[in-house]
Amino acid sequence: MTKSNLQTLIKSLNEKQQAYVNLNLKNPTNGEYLLTVFHLIPGKDMNILQAASEVAAESSTGTNFKVNTETPFSREMNALVYQLDLKRNLVWIAYPWRLFDRKGNVQNILTYIVGNILGMKEISALKLLDVWFPPAMLEQYDGPSYTIDDMRKYLNVYERPILGTIIKPKMGLTASEYAEVCYDFWVGGGDFVKNDEPQANQDFCPYDKMVQYVKKAMDKAVKETGKKKVHSFNVSASDFDEMIKRCELIRNAGFEKGSYAFLIDGITAGWMAVQTLRRRYPDVFIHFHRAGHGGFTRPENPIGFSVLVLSKFARLAGVSGIHTGTAGVGKMKGSPEEDIVAAHNIQYFKSKGHFFMQEWTKIPEKDKDAIKLVHEDLAHHVILEDDSWRGIKKCCPIISGGLNPTKLKPFIEIMGNVDFITTMGAGVHAHPDGTRAGATALVQACEAYKKNIDIHEYAKTHKELAKSIEFFEKKKESAIKIAMKIEKAA
Repeated sequence: MTKSNLQTLIKSLNEKQQAYVNLNLKNPTNGEYLLTVFHLIPGKDMNILQAASEVAAESSTGTNFKVNTETPFSREMNALVYQLDLKRNLVWIAYPWRLFDRKGNVQNILTYIVGNILGMKEISALKLLDVWFPPAMLEQYDGPSYTIDDMRKYLNVYERPILGTIIKPKMGLTASEYAEVCYDFWVGGGDFVKNDEPQANQDFCPYDKMVQYVKKAMDKAVKETGKKKVHSFNVSASDFDEMIKRCELIRNAGFEKGSYAFLIDGITAGWMAVQTLRRRYPDVFIHFHRAGHGGFTRPENPIGFSVLVLSKFARLAGVSGIHTGTAGVGKMKGSPEEDIVAAHNIQYFKSKGHFFMQEWTKIPEKDKDAIKLVHEDLAHHVILEDDSWRGIKKCCPIISGGLNPTKLKPFIEIMGNVDFITTMGAGVHAHPDGTRAGATALVQACEAYKKNIDIHEYAKTHKELAKSIEFFEKKKESAIKIAMKIEKAA
C-alpha cells in the first residue's frame, strides 16, 4: 500500500469515521485491546477504510451518525481500525476489552465483534478470521476445568487418541437398542460413546430410560473388560430448567465420577447454556458440539467467522472439548489450514493462528514461569495442574465426520499428535460383522499405528481389521469410480 493510496483513504473519512481509525496505534498488544483480523469487502458506496470504520463503530460505541451524547470517556471505548492489507482485503481492529461484561461473558464479546456488523449494508463480505486475547483479559474468563488429561487419568489411556463412537442410526433406536449399541462398542474395546447432536427426549427413546439403560450397559461392559468407560449425554434442552434437570438426572443415576460428560449444542443452544454448564459442573467434561457452525465458518461463506475463532472462544468459555473437523480426511468440509490450526490453538499453551500468536497465559508472557509452561507443554507434560492461576487450561479437539479405522493414521499424521478424542460413527457401525467387531478393528488400527506397522500387514493376523479395510477400501473405490463417471458425462 503506497503512502498516496493511504492518504487518499484517510482523506475520504468523515468526522465520525475518523474517530474509529488510528493507523498509527502504538503497541496494540499492550494489553488494553482484544485484537481482530477481518476479511472485508466494502459495499458499492464505500472504500475499504470507510467500511472498516463503520464496522468498528457499529461493533463498539457508535451508530450510523455522530451523536451529541458522546463523552470524552465513551470515545476511549471506540474500537479502532489500526492496520490494512489492501491486496488481501484485510483489516485489523482493536477493541478496548473494558467494553465487555466483567463476568467473563463470551456471549457479550461475540455480540460486539460478530453481532450486528454481519448484517450491515456497508459491507458485501465480512469474516472474522482470527482473534487475540491479552493476558489481562484472560484473567476474567473461566477456561476449561475438566480436561482431556483428567479423562485420560480416569480411563488410564495414554499415548494414543481416546477412541470413541457416535451411535448410529443417529435417531430411531429405542432406549434399549441404544444402550445395546453402547455395550457392543465398549466390549469391543472402545473408550467413549456420545449421543448424536439431535438426541433428546423423543417418544421412542425417553431420556430417563436412555440414561438408566446406558448406566446398566456401562456397568456390564466395565465388569467384562476391566476397563473404565465414558458416555457423553446431550443435555441441550428447551430451557434452563430442563437442561439442569437432565444434568441432575445423570448425576443421580449412579454413574461413577468421570464416567459421563455433558454435551451441549453450543451454536444452537447458545453460549449462555455453555457457560452455565462450565460454572455449575466444573468436575464434568463439557462437550461442545458445533452443529450449525457451517453457516458461519465455511470458507466459501463471505459472512461470519472462522473455525479458529469459534474454537478459541470455546476454550475461553471453558469447554473441555469441541469438534474441530477432520482436516479433509473425513466427510466434512475442512482443510489442515483451517482445522489443524484450530485444534492446535485450543490444545497448546502457545500456538500460531492465522495471524496472531496466542499465549493462553494470565501472567506476563515473558515471565519465566510462563516461558517454562510453554516449554513443558511442547514436551507433552501435563501443565496448569497445580498452578491454574497462571493460564487457561487446554481444550480437547474432538474429531468426527467420516473417519474409519483406515483413516486413523492419516489423520494422526496431519494432526501431529494423539491428544484428541475421535468419534467414528459409520466407521465403526458399518463393519460387516457389526459394532463390536467395528470397535475392535478401530482398536487394532490404533495398535498398528503405535507399533509403526502398516495396517494391511497388521490385518493379516487381525480379522476384524482385515474386514474393516476390505469394506471401506471397496467403498472408497466405488466412490472414485462414480465420481469419474460423472466427470466423463459432464
